Amino acid sequence: MTDLLQLIVAGTATGGCYALAALGFTLLWQASGTINFALGEMVMLPAFAMLFLLNVAGLPLPLAFLATCALAMAVLGAGFKRVVVDPLIRHGVVPLVIATLGLSIGVKQAVRGVASAEVFTFPSVFSDTLWNIGGLRVSAADIGTVLLACAVVAALQAFLSRTLTGRAMQAVAQNRDAARVLGINVQRMVLYAFLANALLATLAALLITPVYLAKFDMGETLGMKAFYAAIIGGFNNSRGALLGGVIVGVLENLVGAYISSGYKEGVALLLFLVVIIFRPQGLLGTVEERRV
Repeated sequence: MTDLLQLIVAGTATGGCYALAALGFTLLWQASGTINFALGEMVMLPAFAMLFLLNVAGLPLPLAFLATCALAMAVLGAGFKRVVVDPLIRHGVVPLVIATLGLSIGVKQAVRGVASAEVFTFPSVFSDTLWNIGGLRVSAADIGTVLLACAVVAALQAFLSRTLTGRAMQAVAQNRDAARVLGINVQRMVLYAFLANALLATLAALLITPVYLAKFDMGETLGMKAFYAAIIGGFNNSRGALLGGVIVGVLENLVGAYISSGYKEGVALLLFLVVIIFRPQGLLGTVEERRV
């Protein structure tokens, strides 16, 4: 029983990391009606930026994180919206999906060319303290990751549902023309969504990279599992991203321990297929009609 609980706790922490990345998908869809399949690379880039500020500029981790947040908001938020999204979104979601898939490949290869295929270690924001609770060994990193992921999801959900700006962002995603008629500044609301997404990507990099390690292709698996987690939980529900991420993380651990580690990577895909067939809106999602 202790081993089972140990696996569930560790899987929940891993799932919290997936959930933070999955929030990027749900936020952009809820607030701007767009999908970004380069999200994994947008987590990888802040990781390398923070490593540069840590190892070359000599900044402490908190300052490196804050500086990377500002850089990410400018480049991955406002810059990505202006250069990639704005010219393509008027033609529908499909051209944007294709463009972000191409961007994902291009960014990955560019980082490989600059930083090589070497794997870099990344410091953890949490201490390496281990607590022994009734024979269950729990790390500060596991607890901190889970609590932080829950807090971010709760804050984002409250922002979108209880503030004027959040409701305006959702109105823009539902129908831009109607939102414009109501006096909502559409471009500003969409920009807010991309800036928030850049912050989420940087936070995800801070928590995920100590486990995944910094490498040019770290975003490939992460982006895929985050997308699956968002679909499983519900693409139009921020809490669904947390639920989907935790389910994937826990089941990966259980399958790897009790069945075979060779099947571990297929868990997210299998869950995705089951959910998309029997409940396409996701476990916590709702059926909605969207004008595209």
